[in-house]
Amino acid sequence: MSEQAVEFALGDDYPELRAAVAKVCENYPSSYWENLENQPPSGSYPTEFVNDLTERGYLAALIPEEYGGMGLPVRGGAVILETIQSTGCNAGACHAQMYTMGTVLRHGSKAQKETYLPRIAKGELRLQAFGVTEPTTGSDTTQLKTQAKKSGEGYVINGQKVWISRAAHSDLMLLLARTTPADQVQKRSQGVSVFLMDMHEAKKNGMEIRPIDAMINHNTTEIFFDDVWIPASSLIGEEGKGFRYILDGMNAERCLVSAESIGNGRYFLRKALEHINSSAAFGQPMSQNQAVQFPIVQAYAQLEAADLMVRKVAAMFDAGVKCGAEANMSKILTGESVWACAEACLTVWGAAGIARAPGIERKWRESRTARNSPVSPNMILNFIGQHVLGMPRSY
Repeated sequence: MSEQAVEFALGDDYPELRAAVAKVCENYPSSYWENLENQPPSGSYPTEFVNDLTERGYLAALIPEEYGGMGLPVRGGAVILETIQSTGCNAGACHAQMYTMGTVLRHGSKAQKETYLPRIAKGELRLQAFGVTEPTTGSDTTQLKTQAKKSGEGYVINGQKVWISRAAHSDLMLLLARTTPADQVQKRSQGVSVFLMDMHEAKKNGMEIRPIDAMINHNTTEIFFDDVWIPASSLIGEEGKGFRYILDGMNAERCLVSAESIGNGRYFLRKALEHINSSAAFGQPMSQNQAVQFPIVQAYAQLEAADLMVRKVAAMFDAGVKCGAEANMSKILTGESVWACAEACLTVWGAAGIARAPGIERKWRESRTARNSPVSPNMILNFIGQHVLGMPRSY
């Protein structure tokens, strides 16, 4: 393969898709996102942007064609999210639909797939809420306390979830709850089930959603369940095996959000280069100074290395190969590399980068969050140390 062919394969896969997504994003400049941040949490959702992506089929990219989606592999979805971020837009308002629907696709019944996936693909239903995290458990998902007890032809849900983004703007939620008490199972991961919950019905019978005003505009919330009844048909797969189903989806999540960090990193590098190439300091171009160049070059090298890991895990996931270690490594590597890019960019912009208008400080906040969300870097290191390098369990 020629050098030119290698560059094309690694540097610009899905070129037509990238160009089409970037074209959509041109309609949503930094001012659009800034105006949303000036609204209260309840009114800050980028409805127009999400509707635009939905109507063009991008949020259904990973849904098979037989259900009305694009039928792309995870790499295709990663390219879409990467491109959105690289333009200065924010895919955090809608990215969950790409990985939450995977649980339904891989573990749902034939009836569930036929009922929900076509409507999600068309945009008639939004599956944006992922109900896993709880206030007293954090990353220790196996200790979750939200319970689902059998009641008649269904289940009654009681408990609380927190940091559940987009819940107020979702028709469906993928909910993880304990169906067998923890003291009645041999392993903590057993007895946990996953449900596809109708949010509208749940809000009518005991579910309350409260917005959380956070440093980034992800429309995040806390949710309270007080004797919320859901039908038995909400159960995905077998009762008690939901933790394994969720882990499968989390590998896709790690891959997709890692691609977002790559996109943000490319945004920062572009902004940094634009600024230093058009500015002068102390009688010479700013870009001529090593102190300016080196942090940008170092960040670029880190980002390129992280991008290779993102591509590797996407290829492994799409091939059906076990990829938990690679998914976690891509998450921690992209989180660190995008932060290096963010810091380098904000440093060369100086005070001008702190102003709201350019959008740099908004992206800077997004990138800081990417270092520890949606999974703690310490938990990633624990996983790699124990399951890859054979070290003793450290937590």
